[in-house]
Amino acid sequence: MVDVICDTNFLIHLATNRIKNLDKLDVEIGQITFVVPEVVKNELLELEKKPEKKQDIESTLNYIKNWKKIPIFGSFADKEILDYVKDNRVIVATMDKELKKLIKNNGSSIMSFSNNKIVLES
Repeated sequence: MVDVICDTNFLIHLATNRIKNLDKLDVEIGQITFVVPEVVKNELLELEKKPEKKQDIESTLNYIKNWKKIPIFGSFADKEILDYVKDNRVIVATMDKELKKLIKNNGSSIMSFSNNKIVLES
């Protein structure tokens, strides 16, 4: 079982869009578990206070309520995830182009979206 660390924008997209291959991921990639860093959960709670984001964020928080949380803390999710990646080879789920580049430079893999399908980039 491989843990996939999710960032904020990935979670919002996952929770608010119909993802075509979500049910087939275990077959295509192997058994994975999406996990949520505490810093990402805190970022979502802050975004929930913005009226224009409230509905999407509530949907996202409800979607991930039973997911495993991992102890990555801090004030800026991208920085904390990147610091974690430097010490641990992991898969990170993100849509952020700059973060993708930095994670790949540190030897980890990326999970992202393409045409509303989840894809693995290495």
